[in-house]
Amino acid sequence: MGAVVGVVALVVALVGFLVTLGNAGYLAMLSSAAKKRGLSGESTMEYVKGQRALAGGLAVVGLLGLLIVLGSGPVGDVFGLLLAGGSGLAGYRALNSTRERFRGSS
Repeated sequence: MGAVVGVVALVVALVGFLVTLGNAGYLAMLSSAAKKRGLSGESTMEYVKGQRALAGGLAVVGLLGLLIVLGSGPVGDVFGLLLAGGSGLAGYRALNSTRERFRGSS
């Protein structure tokens, strides 16, 4: 039973961490595009600067959860699963919020 919990915790932690990295990557992409637009991309840059700390914090928490899952027993697996899974969920919501904000009107 412990091995099943470990595998599930590893998968959830890995996916959660990757989602937080996706959110940070999307913000980096927006930042790059806004820099190319110059003054017309200033409002996007302001938004990205505000969200950058949240994305970085979520990625750190996701990595911490993944590391806990990789190096612990069943109790650590559950704790790491909760950390990484929670950060992944928060990262997913932040990513969707950002995408909706900048989605084109086409």
